[in-house]
Amino acid sequence: MEWLIQHVLEKYNFWIAMLIIIIGLTATIVKENLLKKLIGLSIFQTAMFLWFVSLGDVGRNILTTWGLKTGTPPILWEQAAEKGYIYVNPLPNVLMLTGIVVSAATTAVALAIVIRIYQKYGTIEEDEIIEKEKEFERVGG
Repeated sequence: MEWLIQHVLEKYNFWIAMLIIIIGLTATIVKENLLKKLIGLSIFQTAMFLWFVSLGDVGRNILTTWGLKTGTPPILWEQAAEKGYIYVNPLPNVLMLTGIVVSAATTAVALAIVIRIYQKYGTIEEDEIIEKEKEFERVGG
């Protein structure tokens, strides 16, 4: 049991990221206001970035065949390799930079769509929009 508690506490960054992911996903699914849904989606995306970048972290002590080592940035790799250092994987950080750009673009487009929906229906509440759309179809528009 002690091993389990220690293992869970060592991975605190994953648990925090998962909690934020659940908060964002819940806001996206539960809220009726389109702007609140968009904020929940943004929280969800940001938490995914946090989780994915934390996968590349090897800053804590790692047991290797040479003993305990800590991760080092992949700068001056030749000197670090001579000393037997383990380097931090830069790939998750690079991929997440691309994801952040896509997230910003997606959020901007979604905000533009929410503005157009407000201009057309006069509200950003999902249930009111559905009601107005059904009324429009019933009238024959």
